[in-house]
Amino acid sequence: MGMSGEVPMPAAEPQPREATEAEGNVRAVDRAFAILGAFEDGDAMLPLAEVARRAGLHLTTALRLLGTLESHGVVRRLAQGGYALGPQLLVLGERFRRGLRLEDQVMPALDRLRGESQESAAFFVREGDRRRCLFRQDSPQPVRTVAQVGDMAPLGIGAYGRALVALEAEPRPRLPIVSHGERLPDVVAIAAPVLDGRGAVAGALGITMPRYRFGAAAEARCLALVLREAAALTHALGGDPASILALA
Repeated sequence: MGMSGEVPMPAAEPQPREATEAEGNVRAVDRAFAILGAFEDGDAMLPLAEVARRAGLHLTTALRLLGTLESHGVVRRLAQGGYALGPQLLVLGERFRRGLRLEDQVMPALDRLRGESQESAAFFVREGDRRRCLFRQDSPQPVRTVAQVGDMAPLGIGAYGRALVALEAEPRPRLPIVSHGERLPDVVAIAAPVLDGRGAVAGALGITMPRYRFGAAAEARCLALVLREAAALTHALGGDPASILALA
């Protein structure tokens, strides 16, 4: 029996309907978030064409998704034309804020700072013209700085005190802030502000160490750690980490 040189290719198996629908749903969610992300600070209203352009979508796709978002109160279609963000976002934001426990976000950051630097890590908040230590993790080393949760100190003095008012200063200081014996003679502190979802300073995060351990290698490592964790904690609290990183 003769045989041709062509080998028949197996027919492609049809993709399960569930998988196709799931992928389509994920794309729709991605596109919906792209539409929400098209609205920037100061955008009280955007025309349909501009929403589509910024989101990278065709007009018909953007219109369809805007209709769905409008039905859930996430965007508003204005009488004069165009779209604005909707009130449901404010409701969700308030639910996020009320459900956010500061300790749940801060303590993991302090654990990482302590573990990677082997120095004491703390988080301070502003109370009037003073600052209070709200959370703290002591260094595992036998020689370490000592403080207690609840301790008060002056505002504007030391790295933590200056970090809490850093965004009020003109010109704004470079972050993280380093203090050498400003409050305690033999202590170096490194701190950076942490922002909340409103862009306000929620606190100051950092580490302290005996002055003799603050060499060039320790400085580079600790500056990077504090900046990283301040930006990450800002993001976790709903703030914009770029506001912190821009001052580095």
